[in-house]
Amino acid sequence: MSINHIVTPLDSAILDSKEQYVFYHKMVDFAFKELIVAVQREQICSKIEVQLFKQYCDLLLYSIEAMRVKYMYDDEDNMKVDLTDSGLPNYLEFRYLFNDLELRDEYLGKLTPVETLKEEFLDTLMRKKETISKSKLFQASSIVYYTSVNKQYIFNKFVQGKILEIQDQEDANFLVSWSFYDVSHNRPFICFMYFNYDGKKVNDYRDDIYEVLKTVADRDMSLDTMAYTIDRKLSKVSPKLIKRIDLGPLHNVFAKDEHKVTHAILESIGKKEIPLESYAFSLRVNEVASKSEFKEGSFFSKQTLQRWDEVFKQKYILAPHRIIQLLYNKTPEMMNNLAKAPIEVAGLKIK
Repeated sequence: MSINHIVTPLDSAILDSKEQYVFYHKMVDFAFKELIVAVQREQICSKIEVQLFKQYCDLLLYSIEAMRVKYMYDDEDNMKVDLTDSGLPNYLEFRYLFNDLELRDEYLGKLTPVETLKEEFLDTLMRKKETISKSKLFQASSIVYYTSVNKQYIFNKFVQGKILEIQDQEDANFLVSWSFYDVSHNRPFICFMYFNYDGKKVNDYRDDIYEVLKTVADRDMSLDTMAYTIDRKLSKVSPKLIKRIDLGPLHNVFAKDEHKVTHAILESIGKKEIPLESYAFSLRVNEVASKSEFKEGSFFSKQTLQRWDEVFKQKYILAPHRIIQLLYNKTPEMMNNLAKAPIEVAGLKIK
């Protein structure tokens, strides 16, 4: 089946041919690299946030590349792409990667030794003048997968960043970041929290901070609720600003969601007004800041808590020039409600 015959159910697409894998992975890789450049160029994030943003995106791309290697020649299993609200791999695919690599040694022990496989390849190509069978190619890709993919670089459901001391924030001395892959949306989110610490060494309280973030800030929820919960559970931490970036959906030929952007792109692809590899990226940035403090509790156990301002919400669309024109024509009201004019990124060309 070629990429021109992609037929998918409403909720998920199964990539079941080499052409589809190549097409899909080129699109995701290209779109995320354009996203990283645009976030920095348009100053959507600060300098230090961009560095952390890139690290989390690199983990995501590393994981998706590992999926490409894993499934390229696998006849039994196929990678699933979420269509409802994402355009990215289903969360379970990341889980499968992690589980595979937990059993790395066991799997490698069952595979044909590399030297034996090399000899078989040479014999087939040079002496028999035949093409390598798909099963043998799958064995080779499995060896590459299990020997080259590092489990610690797989994007997990929750990825914890380090606590950094900062100088350029007026009312906060520390920054901690984290990222999570929300199961309900099948999309990654990247979070930053600027805070002060009421103690001598913040590393003495590090494990408590990490545990609370992993417990209460690992899913999409109301940002002020997240901020309030973190503040209440960490008595020695005074959060001053929490910023959350929602990456996606990636609107493309695989998507089948209810977004106006997706519908506009799919309709135009169907009419052959734009190429099959056309895409757009939605990005949402929500922030909530502390506007004052108050004390709560008894005389002997008072805790200083934050009064939070209203959540500041910004939505961006990143797309090639042709797609921006298309969206202005088909969804003008939505385009006029963005935080800033649509951000132009390069178009993808797949021959």
